[in-house]
Amino acid sequence: MELATKYSPEAVENRWYEYWMQHKLFHSTPDHRPAYTVVIPPPNVTGVLHMGHMLNNSIQDILVRRARQRGFNACWVPGTDHASIATEAKVVGRLAAQGIQKHDLTREAFLEHAWDWTREHGGIILEQLKRLGASCDWERTAFTMDDERSQSVIDVFVDLYRKGLIYRGVRVVNWDPKAQTALSDEEVIYQEQQGKLYYLRYFVEGEADKYVVVATTRPETIMGDTAVCINPNDERYHFLRGKKLIVPIVGRAVPVIEDEYVDIEFGTGCLKVTPAHDVNDYMLGEKHQLQTIDIFHDDGTLNEHGGAYAGMDRFDVRKKIEADLIAAGLMEKVEDYTNKVGHSERTFVPIEPKLSMQWFLKMEGLAKPALDAVMNDEIRLHPAKFKNTYRHWMENIKDWCISRQLWWGHRIPAYYLPDGSFVVAASDEEALRLAQEKNADLTAADLRRESDCLDTWFSSWLWPITVFAPALSEGNKELEYYYPTSDLVTGPDILFFWVARMIMAGYEFQGKKPFENVYLTGIVRDNQGRKMSKTLGNSPDPLLLIDKYGADGVRMGLIMSAPAGNDILFDESLCEQGRNFCNKIWNAFRLVKGWTGEAAATPQPEASRLASYWMRQVLSKAATELDDLFAKYRISEALTLVYKLIRDDFSSSYLELIKPAYGSPIDETTCREALDFFDEILRILHPFMPFITEELWQNLAERADGESIMNAQQRPAEAYDEAFLARFAAAQEIITTVRSLRTSKNLSPREALGLEASPSYPTELDEVLIKMAGLSAIDRSGVRSEGAVTFVIGTDEFAVPMAAYIDVEEELKKLRADLEYQQKFLAGVEKKLSNESFVSKAPEAVISLERKKKADAESRIATIEQSIRQLSGN
Repeated sequence: MELATKYSPEAVENRWYEYWMQHKLFHSTPDHRPAYTVVIPPPNVTGVLHMGHMLNNSIQDILVRRARQRGFNACWVPGTDHASIATEAKVVGRLAAQGIQKHDLTREAFLEHAWDWTREHGGIILEQLKRLGASCDWERTAFTMDDERSQSVIDVFVDLYRKGLIYRGVRVVNWDPKAQTALSDEEVIYQEQQGKLYYLRYFVEGEADKYVVVATTRPETIMGDTAVCINPNDERYHFLRGKKLIVPIVGRAVPVIEDEYVDIEFGTGCLKVTPAHDVNDYMLGEKHQLQTIDIFHDDGTLNEHGGAYAGMDRFDVRKKIEADLIAAGLMEKVEDYTNKVGHSERTFVPIEPKLSMQWFLKMEGLAKPALDAVMNDEIRLHPAKFKNTYRHWMENIKDWCISRQLWWGHRIPAYYLPDGSFVVAASDEEALRLAQEKNADLTAADLRRESDCLDTWFSSWLWPITVFAPALSEGNKELEYYYPTSDLVTGPDILFFWVARMIMAGYEFQGKKPFENVYLTGIVRDNQGRKMSKTLGNSPDPLLLIDKYGADGVRMGLIMSAPAGNDILFDESLCEQGRNFCNKIWNAFRLVKGWTGEAAATPQPEASRLASYWMRQVLSKAATELDDLFAKYRISEALTLVYKLIRDDFSSSYLELIKPAYGSPIDETTCREALDFFDEILRILHPFMPFITEELWQNLAERADGESIMNAQQRPAEAYDEAFLARFAAAQEIITTVRSLRTSKNLSPREALGLEASPSYPTELDEVLIKMAGLSAIDRSGVRSEGAVTFVIGTDEFAVPMAAYIDVEEELKKLRADLEYQQKFLAGVEKKLSNESFVSKAPEAVISLERKKKADAESRIATIEQSIRQLSGN
């Protein structure tokens, strides 16, 4: 097959992806080989491909493809997450556009719409991943709400409830007024916000002229105040003991309580206590047995307890009540204030702490084995700097609020009886049986199923288990083969949401860790360091990038700039570099492949023999270094190594060295070796750039139908000749220096130059030097020609006779002027160093710098004087 003169991704990528799929080359079943397993972080069914997905899945694909080539039975399981809050919001929005409100529908009718949405949108992102080259086992595609995963979620809930780890209770939770559901602490993002600090006057009951000032950022919550708290050690407020204060505007008298929780130094030292709308106030309320008054509707408007403000939005109330307090003389002052405000991770609105009946999972016992596993490196985080972050969170873990006031999701398997009690069961039939154990007269019609759903993460924490088997299963062959999984690639932003919880689930339900390693990527930012977002308009469309640069070019652009755990400064020019690199590989292949038809049965030149030996050592060393980099998950550095291997070592050095003279054929031995090296290089590059490597590998030799480079084993690391590589590197320096001299004098590459070497310099690489530097001969007599330019490589001195190509008098004039300058500079430095006052007072770092200047100047003077002697013939 004749290759085009330029690489065309659009002509290659779809064809080879269809080939891989047709031959089921991504599919894995248990066999005699060791398993290498990766589970995809399941993207939301609402999602489309963004740059974070591109990075994350490129890394996974690199790891999986490399594992295949190293003899592992690689299994990469894809899937999607039902994303309760996000999906329900999308469905509600679509219905609203049709003039339909959610609560105008039955739960069953709404869920039909949600399933329609999921069937329509759920697979989009997985199809987009195929454009990237993701080698997932698509036959194993899972969904967190399909029948198998859903049954495990229900079974796990029942199991944990029966173990006493799940309970139901009234607590202050994070409430999302837009989604109208509770959130866990981990779903709250704290953002710095410019606001105000309001100083309100709380008058002492029965004493019209006495008041205390209470500072608050949320004056709209005063309708829920049920106490004012002072520190018992604060002498300023001892006069308040046993008294009550009047809540401004509201007019309600509330008790003064004392508790050391109040910081005397913060604000005014007086704290308004609103137990229904602040978690710390709630704990104070429990301790001091205060009344709780919930003043908010679920949508963030004030309820009947809001008095004149009932029905108004919380932020509108804040503006109105400020004006009303000022008008009533109840506002001491207002100051600008910056504080961190919790926002919903899904809807981005400020959360509202709210007293609510919810379901909780006790976390302390589950957290202990999961903490130990990471701290003792049974599970390794890469980079390890995240261990401290993980430890801090796990040691301060709170019970997980697992209920959500949504319809789309796994419905909590609790059933309420007429007397208000409940039973927990995995099925309606079991629920009725348990209910009848309490009251034999009950029928199915008497039971009411809990309307709340479970937090989305309550299904995805089981993901590494349930993609292979039911969560509570034992003796499952697939689970025993693939679990624990090998590597997890994800972002540090879900280290707690997902990673920590999967670890807990692994130990709780399978008695072992869910994965060996966790590779934490950074956040993809633009080249100005800004996080990519639709709002800023700085996030490119990944599919358009692939259209423009090809999947391999985009993968290279992302990975080259993606050190583990550090943010990625993405620049589209890196994708262009990737595309150009594809063309360089393409052209190298066309050159090598073009030699096969003209190879002759002639002896192998010594320069080619040396080149082949050197290339073998380079490849062996690269394999060793790649093993080390992958073991440390330094994938960006690994790609950089491969890039330089191909661009510099193979293309610029090796191919140039073995290239026959114009019009001459290459010898058979060198031709065969070049093809073998190219095959090996393609295998090394394949995990990073799968499409172009498959195309070239298939064209490198005859292949059977179904053969693929992805199953072509990489050569294992082996010993290499480090000393020879060092000698060859020195020879390359000589070549570079001679070429620079040639360029400086505008000499043609065909103009042969002589090289004078030290008598002790070995002859081993003479043929390489002669061919690559364009030398006529190498003289080891020890005699230096007049007008020769000298240079030192390592411990050996070399000279290139240049008298025929330079104006000696002009060169001497330049050298003498430079010598005079260097001598004056040296005199100035020596004068400074001979000044005892300077030496005794200056910092050691300054003294050291001056001494270095002196040594550099002396070295430069010696070199100039040597060059003057040579040009003068002295």
